[in-house]
Formats: sequence, C-alpha cells, structure tokens
Amino acid sequence: MEIKDLLKRNLMIMELKASNKMDVIDEISQKFFDEGIVESKEEFKQGLIKREEETSTALGEGIAMPHSKNDTVKEPAVLFAKKEEGLDYEALDGEKSYIFFSIAVPNGENNLHVETLAQLSKMILKEGFIDKLKEAKTPEDVYNVIDCYKENIKEEIEEDKEEKIKTDQKFIIGVTACPNGVAHTYMAQEALEKAGKINNVRVKIETNGSDGVKNRLTDEDIKNADAVIIAADKKVEMSRFDAKKLIQRPVSDGIRKSDELIKEAISGSFPIYYADNHEKESNTSYSEKTNLRSEIYKDLMNGVSHMLPFVIGGGILMAISFLFERFFGDSSIAFIFLNKIGISAFNFLIPVLAGYIAYSIADRPALMPGMVAGLLASEGAGFLGGLLGGFIAGLVVNMLKKVCRNMPKSLDSVKPMLIYPVFGLLITGVIMFFIVDPIFTGINNGLNSWLMNMGTTNKVLIGSLLGAMMAADMGGPINKAAYTFATGAFIGTNDGAFMAAVMAGGMVPPIAIALASTLFKNKFNENERKSALSNYLLGLSFITEGAIPFAAAKPQLIIPISVIGAGIAGGLTQLFNVSVPAPHGGVFVLPAMSSLNQAIFFILSFVIGSIVSAILLGIFKKKED
Repeated sequence: MEIKDLLKRNLMIMELKASNKMDVIDEISQKFFDEGIVESKEEFKQGLIKREEETSTALGEGIAMPHSKNDTVKEPAVLFAKKEEGLDYEALDGEKSYIFFSIAVPNGENNLHVETLAQLSKMILKEGFIDKLKEAKTPEDVYNVIDCYKENIKEEIEEDKEEKIKTDQKFIIGVTACPNGVAHTYMAQEALEKAGKINNVRVKIETNGSDGVKNRLTDEDIKNADAVIIAADKKVEMSRFDAKKLIQRPVSDGIRKSDELIKEAISGSFPIYYADNHEKESNTSYSEKTNLRSEIYKDLMNGVSHMLPFVIGGGILMAISFLFERFFGDSSIAFIFLNKIGISAFNFLIPVLAGYIAYSIADRPALMPGMVAGLLASEGAGFLGGLLGGFIAGLVVNMLKKVCRNMPKSLDSVKPMLIYPVFGLLITGVIMFFIVDPIFTGINNGLNSWLMNMGTTNKVLIGSLLGAMMAADMGGPINKAAYTFATGAFIGTNDGAFMAAVMAGGMVPPIAIALASTLFKNKFNENERKSALSNYLLGLSFITEGAIPFAAAKPQLIIPISVIGAGIAGGLTQLFNVSVPAPHGGVFVLPAMSSLNQAIFFILSFVIGSIVSAILLGIFKKKED
C-alpha cells in the first residue's frame, strides 16, 4: 500500500481555520466525516480527545499527529493539514505546531496500512521534511515532498542491510509501544536507531504495534545486549529482560530524547532489572517513583474497568428480564433465560474486581488468589470485602516474590507454578476467612441496615452529592468514585436508589449542553450547535463523556454549572424515592422500572437538573465565545 492510498488529495487542508487545539480536533473530525471516512464525527472526535488525554500527540519540532482507532472509522486514512502561523497544540517542546498528520484507523482492521504509516512516521523525523511541508502550497507539493523522502528511506534501508557489524560496538536493544500502536511506536524506533548510528552503537528495536510484534528480539539478542531501552506507554513483555540493565521511559521520550537515552544506555549508569522483584510492569519509568495514593487509585481502577462490562451487561439483561416478568410472569421462558444470564454475569462482579486489582499490583501470579478472595467475599463480606481482598492478594504475592528473591536459579520455574499459586492462595484465604470476612460481613450488614433506614433528608443530601460528583470530572476519578459507591450499594442491597442518583446526575451535563444550544442559539457558534445535538442521545444513554469537549474548552464555566444541575437531579431522585433496576442504560431502563410513577419521577429528576444547567449556561455563556 502506497502513502497516496491513505493520504488522498481530498484529505488535505492546506490552511486550517482553527486557532486552538480543540478547534483543530473539531475541524479534522469534520473533514474526515465530510469525506465519508468516519460514520460519526462526534465519536471520532472523542477518540482524538481521549488519545490527547493520554499524552499530547504534538511531538515538537512543529509536528503533531492526532490519531484515533475506533469503530466509527470505515477505512484507514491519513489527513494532512497545515497552519502557516502555527498554533499552540500543547507540544512536548512547548513550541507551536505547524504541520498535522491525522490518522484514522478502524477497529478490527487487517493492518495492511500499518507498514505504510510506519514509513510515514519515519519520514517525519528526517531533517528538512517538516520545513519542506511548511512551504507546500498544493496537495501536489505535499506528494512531491513525500516521494522524495520515501526514496531516501529506501536507500537507508539498503545501506543498513549492507553495513557490516563492528565487533567493538556496544549493542543496545529496545522495545517501543504506544496505546494505539500506529505512529509513535515507529517514530520512537526510528529515532532510537538514528541516535544509535550517531553514537556508533548497534541498535535493534522491537515494535509492539497494532499489527503485532515486529523485529522481535531473540534470546540471542537479549543475551548479547549491553543495555535495554523500553520506550512504551503500554504493557510489554518484561520477564525476558531479567538481570539486564534496563531503562524504562514513555514512548514520547523515545522520540524526543532518543540521543539522551542512547547515551545513558552506553554509560550503564542505571539499575539492573530483576523480573522476580519487579514483575509489576507499569507504563511509567522504571526509576520513576509514584506516590502511594496514585498507585492505589490505578490498581482500583484496573479492577473497576474490568468489572464494568459484567455490571452493565448483566444488570441491563436483568432489568429486561423484569420487564418480561411484569407482562408474562416469572415462569416465562424469556424471563427465566434473561434473568439467569444476568445473574450469572453479576456473580462474577466481585471476583473480577478483586482479581484485577491483585493483577495490577503483582501481575499474573496474583490474579487467581485475587479472584478467589473476591469469591469468598461475595458470600458475606460483600463488595467492600472483595475490594480489600484484591489488595490483600496482590500484596501477599508481592511479599512471596521478595521472600523467594534469593532462591537458586534452578528453582525459578517452581515459583510461578507452585509457590505463588499455592502459598498465595493459602495466605490470602486465611486472611479473608478469619479476618476480612467476619469484620466486613458486619460492616456490610450495618451498611445495608443504614441504607434501608436512612431518613429522607439524609438520602437527598447523599443523592445530591453523588449526582454532583458524576459531573465534577465527567468520567474521571471523582465520577468513578461515585459510580463505584453506588454500584457497591446496588450489589449489596439490591436497591437501585443511589444508582438512580448517579445515573440522573451523569445524564445532566450532555443533555444540558444540548438543551442550551437549542434554546440559546446565539450563544453557540455553528460548530458548537452541530456538536451539541449528539449530546441529546449521549445524555439519554447515560454517557456523561459527551460533555467533555465543551468542558475542556471552557472548564471554569461548564463544570460548575453541570455540577449544580447534576446535584439537583441526584437529590430529586431520592426525594421521589426513585430506584433503577440496572446500573447503566439511562432512559433505556425505564420500561423495566417497577412502576410508571418511578419512570416519570426519574425523567422529571434529570429533566429538571438539565433545565437548570441549560438556563445557567444561557445566562453566563458569552456569545460566540
């Protein structure tokens, strides 16, 4: 596949109208949509924003590569855009960005395009490439620059094949990987290999891209290597580098600080990596210290993210089964079938939560003890006990790794096959059975009793707080904390009261923005009005993230106003004694509610909250700002 097959003339913007980062993302998304590359502009736009939240795709030196891989993309494509005077795209070097290559990749793509994108990524690092693109006036000029540098790359590859290996050279190996595995992976590879040539060292880099592992490091490579560089933003296979000198950094450092990394690798002034001691393979620097609070949150979110599909899938199927029960009775095949599937999924919630918390702490050896701890907790200690059980299992396995650190090498295979599973499970089981279960069964029973006997005033206050938290960061840690609490209460008591509060609160921000754009059209520009329309559907579906683009552009206005409306909605659900039968779904769970009044009051709650926020937006938002 040629670059021209991906980068077509109709996908070139020779002068962007945008003046800031969010406008660039919007303009690029609109172009992809107009040319039929993506089915949904908003979904693709959200993908670009999500990628930017991980780390800026503005790599410095005037270049940015915003990209997204998601279901709305019909075919792989590359868009070229330029801004003559440049703009602030939050580049890693703090300078303006002038040239933009935006990449759209479908999920499930056969990856025939990846080699072409890797070639383009390598061109970007070549001296003079960006300067020549800045001078381009037409799509034909852009093609001419690409064709010229494509030939240069081919010549370099041939030279590399013919070059003889010098016996006195140091040998540096490495792995590059980014979350999408499309561009940064190959740019980091190119930059490190180039820095190796400059510093007269042999370099071999393995890429973990979206098309799989390429240029794989062999056992012989690893044995002969003087040092290892891991430039990755996702998990890579680390145990093979046991007892090697190893540097671990983000993939952006592999691109921007390649020379620094190669020189550090040559110096050897960094620690040796031991797989037994450090099997917790994080995406951060090997030498980087992270605080305990952020580590706990990361481990918890790993469990929650793996648990959510069971919560949503099982919960919604259970809610649908109640709908069939109401109309056809509890002996209907539809009710029995859907209810059994939903309950089966729900039975995995606490084991999966605990298992993946443990996995995040101590990697694969901790997964089984963590899941068993969760299973034990589900029989009495409940959601909170399972959560703690995951942390206990992870810490127990890490302790076992330290205890076994100095065992003879000949027993290395015994540790993962015998010591970690048997003693990890035994020690975790003892702690759960004799300490956690008795304590948390009592706490769980007390919490259930408290929730059941809580007065209306207290319920309204807690409902308001939970609703407000859902809008505070729209999918971030505060939002997830509220949702996790409500899920725990839902699982523990089978009462969806607090779930109603978080669901109504989470629906308000996108609906309020859509409503404000309809009622106060003069306060929104044309692009904002178009973008806001999709928020009706997103909000009604309980997808709070639909409000993120607006919150990102004007956080000091959107977030406080959204919090006010969401807090009102959450409080009203408790005032009206609303309970939802599923932990997700928005208005799509209304038919499964226990009565028509419940459905009406739930709608009334989030509609009132949305109207309040919409009116406040209409009052305080400046025209065309």
